[in-house]
Amino acid sequence: AGMSESSTKRGDQLDTGKRQQDDVRSSNIIAGKAIADAVRTSLGPRGMDKMMQTSSGEVIITNDGATILKQMSVNHPTAKMMVELSKSQDIEAGDGTTTVVVLAGALLNACSTLLTRGIHPNQISDAFQLASRKSEEIMTSMAVPVDFNDRATLVKCTTTSLSSKVVSQNSGLLAPLAVDAVLHIADPAVDTNADLNNIRVVRKLGGTVDDTELVQGLVFTQKAAKSAGGPARMPNAKIAVLQFQLSPPKTDIENTVIVSDYQQMDRILKEERTYIADLCKKIAKTGANVILLQKSILRDAITDLGLHFLAKLKIMLIRDIERDEIEFICKTLHCVPIASAEGLRPEKLGQANLVEEIETSEGKIVKITGVPQPCRTVSILCRGSNKLVLEENERSIHDALCVVRSLFKKRYMIAGGSAVEMEVSEKLQEWSRSLSGVESYCVRAYAEALEVIPATLAENAGLNPISIVTELRLQHAQGNRYAGVNVRKGTISNMLEENVVQPLLVSASALSLATECVRMMLKIDGIIPTM
Repeated sequence: AGMSESSTKRGDQLDTGKRQQDDVRSSNIIAGKAIADAVRTSLGPRGMDKMMQTSSGEVIITNDGATILKQMSVNHPTAKMMVELSKSQDIEAGDGTTTVVVLAGALLNACSTLLTRGIHPNQISDAFQLASRKSEEIMTSMAVPVDFNDRATLVKCTTTSLSSKVVSQNSGLLAPLAVDAVLHIADPAVDTNADLNNIRVVRKLGGTVDDTELVQGLVFTQKAAKSAGGPARMPNAKIAVLQFQLSPPKTDIENTVIVSDYQQMDRILKEERTYIADLCKKIAKTGANVILLQKSILRDAITDLGLHFLAKLKIMLIRDIERDEIEFICKTLHCVPIASAEGLRPEKLGQANLVEEIETSEGKIVKITGVPQPCRTVSILCRGSNKLVLEENERSIHDALCVVRSLFKKRYMIAGGSAVEMEVSEKLQEWSRSLSGVESYCVRAYAEALEVIPATLAENAGLNPISIVTELRLQHAQGNRYAGVNVRKGTISNMLEENVVQPLLVSASALSLATECVRMMLKIDGIIPTM
């Protein structure tokens, strides 16, 4: 009797262990799905926008999946994985951040069905890995190579990315702008990646989104310092980037100087004048007529006296240049930053045809144009009528730039509007019939999960998701590989003819990252709090 008793006990233990693991899994899956459902409504051209209020009371309106999740306060560790997932998609491809989360949610849903059928998590995980590899092959087989000389195609890709944003009605202006910016900084013949740090997006409140422009040169949002009557426009500029202060030196330690009579006071002031006048003369001697002065933490970067001398010498001054902008400025102007008065030399100066201050509706900006060629940097002046539109405009431009960069990385584009997901789903289901046993079953579940994208697109556009997805499935089964949901007309049409195209990298990385994330969640069977 004792023998059987101990074995039932062990059976109980195994049973509770199994139950606990299932609980952990199901709670993980529920958390992941909750995050996916939160961003699901913002997918696609007819997606809604989210309004977020930060703890400081600032309001953000956005449609960008990565931004939404970044601002969300998330406690559950699995939910945090979803946030990281959209972040890695943002880094890898820059676009498709909502898609990747929605996909992961759908795959988690498939997992929970498979788990309730009693299939072991490891088997599901391996089958998903197989399916993910296969789907990349299918995607590549239906991709169209990109020719970088054909600018219209690049613009089409970018327009697709912008269509789901708040600024979609301005995509006629923003899409070509993004394409030109990236083509300016990278040469498609030699580069396989574009460094977006060479594109500086400058935000300036006022005007409308239509006033956004591409500047081959530099733009500063501050105005030229001309309280002392210095020039505000300078043709044939010789530009010095200064990293030292034009103000009387300070001691390193706190101390006080006690002055007892007026002569001493005059002498201090005179010394100060000679010191600053000397500095200004040194600068003028190099032939510089425009100064970009870095912001200083320790003391005033420039005093009124310095402003006065510079104005007399007819030198234009732009102050409060941020420390992290210096590198970009030097790259653009082909100059060297000057860190001390001793280092002033004519060969360290940058050249430009024109530096001028321009009046805008909200204050002034300084523009530097006619920079030396070849110039591998470019600035985008981003405008918007209020803070929310302005910030969303900047995020949309970033996404558009990333799309062009993705085309550099993988030179293929594919049909958008969920045509890809549907084609992959169709082909995978076909392939799953050639597999045996549990694998076949899991791959089929994976394939069905991909149908969430067309369903969501249809749902957000107010169409009937079931009839649309069924019709789409039929079209793909008949061999129309490029059929997708046309949300504008509410029907199904050939996406290549509708000019809805996107880079292959966006879809491929979305699928592989989502699968990776889901496999990781499946492998977790316990959450252990640590001290």
